[in-house]
Amino acid sequence: MTQEHQGHGGPRGWTAALTRKGIWSRLRFTSLRLRLVVVFGLVALTAAVSASGIAYWLNREAVLTRAQDAVLRDFEQEMENRAGTLPEHPTRDELQRAAGQMATGGQHFTVLLVAEDVSGQPVYGGSGGLNGFTLADVPKSLRTAVNKEQQVNSGNKSPYHLYWQRIVDDGTPYLVAGTRVIGGGPTGYMLKSLEPEAKDLNSLAWSLGIATGLALIGSALLAQAAATTVLKPVHRLGVAARRLGEGKLDTRLRVSGTDELADLSRTFNSAAEALEKRVDDMAARESASRRFVADMSHELRTPLTAITAVTEVLEEELDSESGGLDPMIEPAVRLVVSETRRLNDLVENLMEVTRFDAGTARLVLDDVDIADQITACIDARAWLDAVELDAERGIHARIDPRRLDVILANLIGNALKHGGSPVRVSVRVRAQEAQGDEIVIRVRDHGPGIPEDVLPHVFDRFYKASASRPRSEGSGLGLSIALENAHIHGGEITAANSPDGGAVFTLRLPRDASTVVLSAEGEAAGGGEKGATKKGDA
Repeated sequence: MTQEHQGHGGPRGWTAALTRKGIWSRLRFTSLRLRLVVVFGLVALTAAVSASGIAYWLNREAVLTRAQDAVLRDFEQEMENRAGTLPEHPTRDELQRAAGQMATGGQHFTVLLVAEDVSGQPVYGGSGGLNGFTLADVPKSLRTAVNKEQQVNSGNKSPYHLYWQRIVDDGTPYLVAGTRVIGGGPTGYMLKSLEPEAKDLNSLAWSLGIATGLALIGSALLAQAAATTVLKPVHRLGVAARRLGEGKLDTRLRVSGTDELADLSRTFNSAAEALEKRVDDMAARESASRRFVADMSHELRTPLTAITAVTEVLEEELDSESGGLDPMIEPAVRLVVSETRRLNDLVENLMEVTRFDAGTARLVLDDVDIADQITACIDARAWLDAVELDAERGIHARIDPRRLDVILANLIGNALKHGGSPVRVSVRVRAQEAQGDEIVIRVRDHGPGIPEDVLPHVFDRFYKASASRPRSEGSGLGLSIALENAHIHGGEITAANSPDGGAVFTLRLPRDASTVVLSAEGEAAGGGEKGATKKGDA
C-alpha cells in the first residue's frame, strides 16, 4: 500500500519578522566597540539559529515519522485481522465490536468503521472516546482518496490504499488515516493524538532556544573581550595623538607585540620623534632669527641716533631763510632726511615686532578717556583738519594709552595715506552678556576702498598691495603692529569696505583689559606647569 502526505508550512522565524520591519536597517552605531559586539552577536545568532532550526526540523521529522509509521502499521494490521473477517454486510453491533477490538492495541488510537447493511444503508461502528470520533472529523479530501478505486495493473496490485493526513484541532495535533478492506468489506478510519510527540518537540525547541541564547551571550562576551584587546591600543593611540596635538611633543607609545597595531605604534613614535625634531629645529631657527633681528635693531640704533642728529641739523639748514645749502645738493639732502626718518621708524617697528614675538610685550594700564586719547593722537600729528571725530566725552576704559595711540596712529595714518579725506573716527560702547562692555572704534575713509584680493592680507607683515611700489613710505609693519597691540589687550581689528565707498577698520577693545591680563598670566602659569611634565608613555 502507498502513503500520501498532505504538506503544511512551518512558522516564520522572529529574525525574518525583524528583517521585514526593517529594524536593523534603521540602527545607527557610532561606537566601534558596540559595532563589534553587534556583529559578533549577529554572526553567532545566525549560526545558532541555523543549527537549531536544522536540528529541530530533522528531529521533528524523525519523531513524527517514527510515531506515524508505527501507528499506521498497527492500524493496517488490525484492518486485515479484524475488519477483514467481517461479513460483506455487517450489522452495527458487529462493527462496534470490531472497532473496539482494534482500538485495544498498543497504539491506543480511535477507530471508526463504515459499511452498508443488506438494504444498502450506511452503518457506523466506533470504538468511542475522544468525544466520539465521527465521519465528520475526517477531512473530505482524505475520504475521497480512501473511497477512490484504483486501476489494478502490473504496477498497482490493489484497488484501494491506505491514506493519512496530519490535522490540528484546538491546538492539538492528530494523525488521521483511512483504508478499505480489499475484496469487499467495511471502510476503516483511525484517529491518533500526537500530543506526546508535540510535547517532546516543544521541549526540544525550548532546549535549542536556551542553547541559542547562551551562544549569543557567549559571543557577546567574546566580542567584548576581542574589542577590548583591539580597541585598547587604539584608545592609547587616540590619547597620544590628543596629547601630541596639545603640544606635548615628547609623547610616545609603549610598543609590545609584532601585530599590525604594534607596527602602527612604532609608526606613530617615529612620526612623533620626527615632528619633535622638526619643531625643535624650527623653534631654534625662529629664536635665532628673532635674536638676530633684535640684535640688529639694537646695533642700528646707535648709528641711527648720530645720523638722525645730523639730518636734523641739515633739515634746519633747509628750512632756514638764509639758504645755507647749495641748491644742487638740496634734493639729495631732503632724500637723506626722508630716508633716515623711514629707517628710524623701521628699526622701531622691528624692535616692537621682536618684543611681540618673544612674548615680552606688556601692558601698562591706565584709566583714560577715549575721546581725549583720540584727540591727543590726532593733534600730535597735525591731522585735525583731515579727521572728523564722532565720540562722546566721558567714555572711559582701562587700557594701555601708549599702545592705543600706536593703534590709532596706524589706522588713521593708513586711512589718510591710502584713502581719501575726510577720515571719520567714531566711538561706541557695546554691552556684552558673557563678558564686560567693549569699546568699538571705527576708522572710515572716503577713498576707493581695499581690493577684495588684498583684504585678507592687510594685516600681514611687510605686505604691500602693489608690487610696483616697493619703496613706499610705509614699512608694511604698521597694521601688523596695530593688530598685535589689539590682541595683547584681548581685542581685535577687522578691515572691510563700506557700502557707501571707502575702507572701514573696526577696532574692538575690552573696556577693562585688566581681566584679560590676569587670565593671560594664569594661562602662562598653567602652561609652565604643563611644560615641566616629564617625557612619558601614553
